[in-house]
Amino acid sequence: MVMLASFFKDPEFANVDSSENESIPFRGTILRTKSGKFSSVSEPCVSCTTFNILAPIYKRLDQQNQNVRESDFRAFWLARNERIVDWLLYESSSIICLQEFWVGNEELVQMYEQRLGASGYDTFKLARTNNRGDGLLTAIHKEYFRVLNYRELLFNDFGDRVAQLLHVQSVIPFLQNNDDSMQQEILIVNTHLLFPHDSSLSIVRLHQVYKILQYLETYQRENKLSQVPVMLCGDWNGSKRGHVYKFLRSQGFVSSYDIAHEYTDSDHKWVSHRNHRGNICGVDFIWLRNPNKSIKPLKISWAEAAFGIIKYQLQKASLNEKDAFDFLRADNNGNYITYSDFCDALKQEMKNLWVQADVDGNGVLDYDEFKRIWYCTCSENIDEDSNSEDSKEGITKEAFGFAVKNAILFPREVEKGIWPENYHLSDHARLTALFSPVRLRCSQKSL
Repeated sequence: MVMLASFFKDPEFANVDSSENESIPFRGTILRTKSGKFSSVSEPCVSCTTFNILAPIYKRLDQQNQNVRESDFRAFWLARNERIVDWLLYESSSIICLQEFWVGNEELVQMYEQRLGASGYDTFKLARTNNRGDGLLTAIHKEYFRVLNYRELLFNDFGDRVAQLLHVQSVIPFLQNNDDSMQQEILIVNTHLLFPHDSSLSIVRLHQVYKILQYLETYQRENKLSQVPVMLCGDWNGSKRGHVYKFLRSQGFVSSYDIAHEYTDSDHKWVSHRNHRGNICGVDFIWLRNPNKSIKPLKISWAEAAFGIIKYQLQKASLNEKDAFDFLRADNNGNYITYSDFCDALKQEMKNLWVQADVDGNGVLDYDEFKRIWYCTCSENIDEDSNSEDSKEGITKEAFGFAVKNAILFPREVEKGIWPENYHLSDHARLTALFSPVRLRCSQKSL
């Protein structure tokens, strides 16, 4: 009883009409400016919230006894999650993407679906594979978008991770246009990547992102959607220093929060998560890619990122270029690396990388080919279809996209790299971004 009493006195469980409301970033057409003041937004805007809500099966209540979890105390998890829904409904974002949603508890699932549904949202949930207990929930406000299609992506790896893809269309056109062919549609992805328990999992996480982008590319090609913006939302379990960040940047995506605050790729001023080890880091992103962004071919970008991880791991072992080559060729007497040597040394995701590395296809890597890995310079033969696409680059048409108006993290202290000790709603901050529809001139190309 004492435990319950102290729980309900926590300021995070106050009603939403408390003074905390001064921190609400966007509600309807209200924008909080960088100076902290509110101002009206005359143009139509779209808001998006991503939030890892910390599944009760993972929330530890006693640091001395790690087996005591919130899921064992209904009053605890129910009150915290009702509080989360209160905030979500008060903010009323057009798009809500939640991670660590406790799909294994029917009462909690119904509470979210009923309350969000009663407030005008279509909801879509997806459990992680192998009955992990948690998963994803995406909610789309029906006043803003109609859902044209919903797809589920199961990575089927040992992390049991999943992703949701939603293809939505604006209910009322954001932009009046003379070109009826201009699609006012968005592709939205919600995901939660593998936690990097050790550095050997870096390539696995990178491959999870590669699978998402591969799936997106296929979906866009099959549905002739090359001219639509894409939003990737979720807990990426990696910071701006990591290879996943660099990979997504090479694919034309920008971090909405960093764009809103004019941060560069090398700025690391904010955090969004305090993990179970007590470390704070910035891992939650709303990525945006407009259709006018030029990108590298996906396979080349993936190979460069993966080889970059390999080089990083070898350099961590204090190996220079020649030493690394000798390490990978192991005990063979020739001046080359065999496929089995390559796999034995690097373990994960090797088949696709080998094809990229073995340029002449003779089954071994000579030193010149290895140097391409070391300096991360990959190339790929361009087929006839790609040439025909390039020939269209001079043809432009009008397309629909977004400008980032603002983005805010809550609690606000995390924007300064500080994790507040009195915050218990989750071990993640929630991120909300505001987007303004814009017209773009794009090259007319097919995926």
